[in-house]
This record gives sequence, structure tokens and C-alpha cells, in this order.
Amino acid sequence: MSRARLVLVVLKKELRDGMRDRRALFSLLVFPLVGPTLVSLMLATLVERATAEPPIRLPVAHAERAPALIRHLVNEGITVVDAPADPIAEVRSGRADAVLIVESNYAEALRLGRSADVELVLDDAREDARPAVRRVQRALQVYGQTVGALRLMARGVSPNLAQAVAVHEVDLSTPQSRGAVFLNFVPLFVLMAAFIGGMHLASDVTAGERERGSFEPLLLTPVSRRDLVVGKWFAATAFAATTVVVTLACTALALSRVPLHRFGMAASLSPRDLLLVLATVLPLTPLAAAVELLVASFARTVKEAQIYLSLLTFAPMLPALYLSLQPMKPGPAMAALPVVGQQAILAAIVRGEAPTPLAFFAAGGSAMVLACVAVLATAALFRSERIVYGR
Repeated sequence: MSRARLVLVVLKKELRDGMRDRRALFSLLVFPLVGPTLVSLMLATLVERATAEPPIRLPVAHAERAPALIRHLVNEGITVVDAPADPIAEVRSGRADAVLIVESNYAEALRLGRSADVELVLDDAREDARPAVRRVQRALQVYGQTVGALRLMARGVSPNLAQAVAVHEVDLSTPQSRGAVFLNFVPLFVLMAAFIGGMHLASDVTAGERERGSFEPLLLTPVSRRDLVVGKWFAATAFAATTVVVTLACTALALSRVPLHRFGMAASLSPRDLLLVLATVLPLTPLAAAVELLVASFARTVKEAQIYLSLLTFAPMLPALYLSLQPMKPGPAMAALPVVGQQAILAAIVRGEAPTPLAFFAAGGSAMVLACVAVLATAALFRSERIVYGR
């Protein structure tokens, strides 16, 4: 029997056993479904809170002193009500978000062209009242600027004289690049899927075989150690790649439900972007599976292997944390670093940029080389009596 057929036999055996393993299926389906769904629900909730403008009730003391100001507040969607006897106690108790007090000299100051005083009583430590207070503050600021401009015009002075420098911004951002801040979780989720997808299968085909006592009989079959490891490696890679594809599909579906268009942003991934993400992450799955097989080979039980392998889930997190603090362009040298290169390329894709083909080749090539090294190291471990009889 040829070596390719022997590897295929091992692959089929491990895939069949993996499909029966509920823990492997759990990692294959639950993480891709739960993670993107929770993040999309969180983003949708944040968008709803940011765009929704609930009615605001603003108690105003001595509203009769500033009829024009009151009309402006009403036009801004603010309901003006009578102020309580003790505004400070009302705000401190949380019964009112803020209270506006019109000073006694308000009308006289406006008539004389001076600054008219109003007092806004608020508690800036209250998170729940902050959106309403900010709307009131913006409305008061707009009214003050409008009155100031009318004063200058009444005196024959152009309001533009008060603005010495006029800054005209040319925004080159696109809806997708503006929405990239909401897509930062996509690279992390997809990279974590590459490590989580094959984790349970890798622990089962190494430490699990040893714990069940089927490892020694398996080594007695007419299959070389290298072919045996390669078959297990292909099976773990298949699980990891499937998890990546399912995670990306669920993420794309979840993002389509987030109404970021209200902010003039786009948080969806085009079919081209999805293909670029797959071209970036899929070459990493063989490396993740190979490293997991190598690490799990040292464990005596599945539980011990899962403890070791759980530390590998931090591998995608550390580059993501570093790149969020120190953004870098994915050049060929940086792309050649496993996980770091994929993280940088994915960050560029979600911003709407197109990394160079050399970056893809550098990232995928380095991952495959290291994966082959890890497979050969695992095959060498399978020849060690300490590993084989490690129970």
C-alpha cells in the first residue's frame, strides 16, 4: 500500500472518530455561532443607544425670563417643564437629569449686548443622565452662537470676522474604513477559530489514544510514524479549517444585521474581502494543528492536554493587542511572522486596503514551513519510548 493511501486511511479513521466526539463538534459549531452573534448583538445595541433620541424633560426655573431660549429648546426636541423648589436635591436624587435656571439679569444682559447668564445644574458622574445633558448643552451652545452672530450682523459686522481661520476638512475615508473600528473583532475571532477548531481533536488523537490504551496497538500497524502523524495532522487541520469557514460565514451574516449605515459606516465584508480573509487564515490552520499535536503529545491525559492547549488560544490575542496599540503596515518582513503577519493582513483587509500578494505568500509560506517542522518533531516524539509508554 502506498504512503498516500496509508495517510488517507489514518485521516479517514481520525475524521470518523472526531465526528463522534461531542467535544470536537462543540468547538466546531458553538464557538463560530456564539461568538459573532454576541458581538453583533452588542454592536447593534450600541448603535441603537447612540442613534436613538429619547424625549428629554428639562425643568427650567424662571422660564418666562427667556421666551426665545425656551422656543429654541422646544424646537430642539426638549420638553420644558416647571422647575422644582430645590433643583440641587432633584438632580442629586436622580429625579431630574438636569435643571436650567435663568438668572434675574438675563433679559437686561441681552438688551445691553452682554453675556446673559443661565445656570445648568447637573451631575456629570451619572452615566444614565449624560446623553440628555449633552443634548441640552449642545442646544444652549447653538443658541448662544446664533445670538452672537445676530448681534454682529445688527452692528454691520460680518460674523466671519470672529473666525480668523476657516478649516475645510477633506475626508478621504470610506464607509468601510470608518466602520473598520467595529470590525476589529473579526481578525481575532477568525484567528482564534484556527486554533480552537482542531484543539480537541489534536488532544484526542494523541493524549486520548494514550489514555485509552490504544496508542501502542496503533503504532504496531504497518504505518510509519511519520505517515501516522501526517494523517492525524490532516484531520486536525480539516477541523480547524472548517471552524474558520463557519466562523467567517457566521461573522459576515451577523455583521449584516448591524445598522452601522446610520453613522455613514459600512461594517460588511464583500465576497472579495471574505476570500482574502480565507486566503490569509487557512494557511495558518496547518500550523495551528501541527503545534497542537506537538504540545498534546507530551500530555498523559486528555484533560492535561487541554490545559496545555488552552494556553495556545492566547497566541492570536497577543499580536492583536500589540497591533491595536502600535498599528503597522503588513510588509513582507512582518507578514513572515506567524500569527502576527496574519493579524496585520486581516486588519488591512477590514480597513478596505489590499495587501500585496507578497505579503500573502510570506505569511502562508512561513506558516507551512513551521507546520512541517512541527510535524517532523511530533513524528520524532512518536519514536521515543518515554512518549509511547508515557501512561
